[in-house]
Amino acid sequence: MLTLADSHVHLDDAAFDADRQAVVERARAAGVTLQVIPGVDAASWPRIQALCKPGSGLYPAYGMHPMFLDQHRPEHLAELSQWLKTHRPVAVGEIGLDFHVEGLDAEDQREYFRQQLALAREFDLPVIVHARAALDEVTAHLRRIGKLRGVVHSFAGSQQQAEQLWKLGFHLGIGGPVTYERAQRLRRIVANMPIEYLLLESDAPDQPLSTHRGERNEPSYVAEVLQHVAALRRETPESVAAATTANVRRLLAIAG
Repeated sequence: MLTLADSHVHLDDAAFDADRQAVVERARAAGVTLQVIPGVDAASWPRIQALCKPGSGLYPAYGMHPMFLDQHRPEHLAELSQWLKTHRPVAVGEIGLDFHVEGLDAEDQREYFRQQLALAREFDLPVIVHARAALDEVTAHLRRIGKLRGVVHSFAGSQQQAEQLWKLGFHLGIGGPVTYERAQRLRRIVANMPIEYLLLESDAPDQPLSTHRGERNEPSYVAEVLQHVAALRRETPESVAAATTANVRRLLAIAG
């Protein structure tokens, strides 16, 4: 069986409350033995910590997501610093900018993003970045802070934007959207990109694959994402699985 990593899954989400353990077991049965669970607000961090027991194959990241701006408080940044120091997650995330959703104050988003990037640099941790309708500005922040590494998850930008991220040493998180026929630009990028910057993800329970549209997404479906990516790249699933899983382990300093 192939060994796969889901580099982005919100396993703590309430959508999994009824069958979370079964979801984890289905993922393992599909070969997805490593899952990274990013936080979205301060309330999510204890939930994620409780899930990510040693030996579970589940790994925590703590951060403050721009779409949850109304739930963030300035004092949560100090709390995040303490969580990073005390609990040492594999990454800071999910953090970033979202200019697609109306009603989210852009300057408040920027301030939380800048400060979390600074914390990632201080603690020498990679970042898991959300960038929707804001990719150029996100990239500018990454460049300005400097000495950062990480992944822009659910990448939906152009070839030029991808190349700018690779120059900074950043990875692209690829999941359900690549399975849709209409995603031609994304498919071309995935087909030809340097594989050392490619990570697979589910973003479950969101972003279901074309074969599961309208359903709750699950980490086990990363095995289907792999098949699509391998076909686009004209490579074997075995080689893509090995490379992308190694990429996650290397980026997040997770031992094999």
